[in-house]
Amino acid sequence: MSKKIKLYDATKCTGCRGCQLACKQWNDLPADQTENRGSYQNPPSLNPNTWLLMHFNEVDAGADGVKWLFRKDSCMHCTDAACVRVCPSGALTHTKYSTVAVDQKKCIGCQECVTACPFDVPQYDAKTKKTTRCDMCFSRLENNLEPACVKTCPTGALQFGDEDKIQAIIKARMAALKGKSHLYGDKFVGGTHMLYILPEPPASYSGLPQNPRLPVSLTSWQDGLKKRALLFSSNRERG
Repeated sequence: MSKKIKLYDATKCTGCRGCQLACKQWNDLPADQTENRGSYQNPPSLNPNTWLLMHFNEVDAGADGVKWLFRKDSCMHCTDAACVRVCPSGALTHTKYSTVAVDQKKCIGCQECVTACPFDVPQYDAKTKKTTRCDMCFSRLENNLEPACVKTCPTGALQFGDEDKIQAIIKARMAALKGKSHLYGDKFVGGTHMLYILPEPPASYSGLPQNPRLPVSLTSWQDGLKKRALLFSSNRERG
């Protein structure tokens, strides 16, 4: 099975948030009450009911005033995924597409994945006592369908497919942009299966890690960590 890649081309994004809504609809995620915080970005961050969030950054464009920088925030589906490494119950696994899947029935709510993820993606739900995150619409992939966010994107900012196909698209697009773009996600944690083409340097985007890496504790196998997490879960169930 060929590796699958999702590409977000911010140079084509209009910030319509269609992807954010499609994610909620497909995964049956409830809406949250929003409030005006001085930004179109809502909610302010990922949460148990929001697995995909569009970030809105206003930056000074000098004589041109202000310009928007949009960024799609969701699971990066790392090749060397810290969440998979630390999960003691097998709830998080790599799929045949090289994406990361979640089995909620196996999740024990230990929150080790929350602590380990360098992108701050997994979210703990205090109501269900489990963690949640994007699984690249695994149920859709299994039925030869693209992720819901990709399906709904009106501008082609989101694309999905086999690794060689997406890499060809990236190469052609960055050549067309003539050096005025930056590829993000290919050089960390063994490479991610969610790649960005950004019109500005990654440092211009708030909340985007500049050098995401596995926690130091993961340089050795986490047997002790997993045992503690399982003990925590057992004690919680007895209590």
